Amino acid sequence: MPIWTVLRPLLVAAAVPAAVLAVDRVLLLAVGRLSAARPAARRWQLLRRCRIPVLVTLVAALLLGCEPAAGLGPGIRPPVRHALLLAVLVSAGWLAARAVSLFIESALTRYAAGRRDPGRVRRARTQADLVGRISDVAIAVLTLAAALMTFPAVRAVGASLLASAGLLGLVAGVAAQSSLANLFAGIQLAFGDMVRIGDVVVVAGEWGTVEEITLTAVVIATWDQRRIVMPVSYFAGKPFENWSRRDPGITGTVLLHLDHRTPVGELRAEFEKMLAGDERWDGAGRALQVVDTTPSTIVVRALMTAPDAELAFELRCAVREHLVAFLRDRHPYALPRVTVARAEAAEQGRAAAETAQGEWTAAGGLQGPPPS
Repeated sequence: MPIWTVLRPLLVAAAVPAAVLAVDRVLLLAVGRLSAARPAARRWQLLRRCRIPVLVTLVAALLLGCEPAAGLGPGIRPPVRHALLLAVLVSAGWLAARAVSLFIESALTRYAAGRRDPGRVRRARTQADLVGRISDVAIAVLTLAAALMTFPAVRAVGASLLASAGLLGLVAGVAAQSSLANLFAGIQLAFGDMVRIGDVVVVAGEWGTVEEITLTAVVIATWDQRRIVMPVSYFAGKPFENWSRRDPGITGTVLLHLDHRTPVGELRAEFEKMLAGDERWDGAGRALQVVDTTPSTIVVRALMTAPDAELAFELRCAVREHLVAFLRDRHPYALPRVTVARAEAAEQGRAAAETAQGEWTAAGGLQGPPPS
């Protein structure tokens, strides 16, 4: 066997990657200098995320194009050419998925830069994430289908597969009914603007922040660092609370049970004074009112607004602590008390009641109604 027959494939296999890497190096140096000279050209740095897929695709495509120059034998050439074709298809699919992801991310960045409404930005982010996941699945399916069609056996049964596609689709739809319901519910959730990434929600009695929305599930991060994973169909079919759908601002409530002698005017003045010096209060609204009474106490409700739910919770705790401390130090009589009686006094009262009852009975009930 001539040595040139062995060296030609090796030289082609080594020359193509070397040439691609050399061009890549030159382009990196040029882009680096252009970015340093022109700050507006820094957007080209985003394209580096596609660098590896581009290099792999170029190498595979050039190797496939230069394969005739390698002079492979009749027995080796078909499998090598088929392998290179599969490499081109797979790398092209990888590049397409990365390019779509980059396009969605850059479009979302430009949209967020031109908007001041955080709710619209979260909505766009949720929709972009869902579109990206759907595009990744679609590209993967198309790449797999294209790769399978390169095999003659698969092409031979293609007609029968297409003929039975309706039956297979019906069977798959029945088998994957739950998954399809979650998929369509996810699309409805994202484009219906019911919940977005970053929204504060209350679901099944749990308060948390929407951390991730996938095609089939929603991940909620709770205040105690737990993660609740719920199916998307839950949000499309059951009611839930969304505290930040339009405006993250919220009103906090503090209830105090106090004595009837409480100086409500002084308590209201202290409440307003505290809020005026607290940065967690957004200044939108405040109120301190007596909303109910009981035989032993009055119910005082303090309302205050905050920019978001987290600050509202902290402000509620601070207001409750401050008002209780104010009453304890300035008006301790205003705190609720439980009235009790000594056992001896209770016995004397009962004995007196029994004596009065006996006298009323002896008189034949002529002295008026019976003593209570």
